[in-house]
Amino acid sequence: MELHRTPELSMEEHRTAERIEGEIARLGLTCQRIGGTGVVAVIENGDGPTVLARADIDALPVSENTGLDYSSEVDGVMHACAHDMHTVALLGAAAALAENRAAWSGTYIALFQPGEETAAGAQAMVDDGLTEKLPAPDVALSQHVMPTEAGTIGTVVGPVLSAGDSVRITVHGRGAHGSMPHNAVDPVVLAASIVLRLQTIVSRETQPGEFAVVTVGASNAGFKSNIIPDRAELLLNVRTYDDAVRERVLASIERIVRGECEAAGSPHEPEFEYYDQFPLTRNDAEVTDTVTAAFTEHFGAERVYEATPVTASEDFSRIPDAFGVPYTYWTVGSVPAEKYRTALERGTVAQDIPANHSPFFAPAIDPTLETATRAHVVAAVAYLGGRARP
Repeated sequence: MELHRTPELSMEEHRTAERIEGEIARLGLTCQRIGGTGVVAVIENGDGPTVLARADIDALPVSENTGLDYSSEVDGVMHACAHDMHTVALLGAAAALAENRAAWSGTYIALFQPGEETAAGAQAMVDDGLTEKLPAPDVALSQHVMPTEAGTIGTVVGPVLSAGDSVRITVHGRGAHGSMPHNAVDPVVLAASIVLRLQTIVSRETQPGEFAVVTVGASNAGFKSNIIPDRAELLLNVRTYDDAVRERVLASIERIVRGECEAAGSPHEPEFEYYDQFPLTRNDAEVTDTVTAAFTEHFGAERVYEATPVTASEDFSRIPDAFGVPYTYWTVGSVPAEKYRTALERGTVAQDIPANHSPFFAPAIDPTLETATRAHVVAAVAYLGGRARP
């Protein structure tokens, strides 16, 4: 609850990192900082495989409106994506493994990653020498709390989270008095044409059955009704499940923007800035099957289901990719069963169940936290307990 009360934004998780370090020290373990506010603890316990488990620790610039008695005490900042619960679950798993060494053999790496929400944290850890400072894992694991039925776990082979790209596009016109449009190249009209044309990328250039999203989240130009400005800015967001589709969509965006600028007589080339870029999260089949079997054995088949890929994005995969190892990423439900099932029966889940990033997002602590903690332990012991070998 303390972590939920004191959330910190991406790459500013100083107090959070210190709290994690304190908890690890209480377990009699040592840890190291990597990537600024990233914290990593390594538990060595004889011969065997090495398993890396990751939790993200940052919060969002959201004002909490849950009414919880442990709501955020930081104005405009909230753990609206359950990263506080991810952190506690991984600490709990590390504690369970540290205190029950007779039950497993190998090496367990508990990695607490900053800056997931801005896609900066995983890369910061890699850039700070992550692969040189840690033993090379054989497999990597991660999970995310979602607004599905509490106590359930969703796994899926292949794409589980989309790649995400944000694009800032600046197009140039020629400013003039609003009463004299013939003296201008109007970037407002140009931007409007681009917005409409971009809609054809998914509807007319993407093969039916392939997944792609192109969203124009902002269109900004001018500041007064009788002044035609000299530029306009568009903010785009792109989501894809396939690297080839991603490259084609991004190329189409640039082609369309350049073509519309030329058609409008724009005096300068458009400018493209790519930022907040998230890699595709694609679960390895063998690892996912191994972990799913372990979950099914431990929790029961009624609590483990095949998840639907989510169109949100993550930077977790940069860590296993840096080591060149396979990984799997699963979801943990957080909505009380009766509430979720009622909404499901009514077909009102989207309306009745607050989702991640909502100011109303409030995962039920029980049984969500216990399920998430046990899931980390069960997935790790599937390898460290000697039943599976990477």
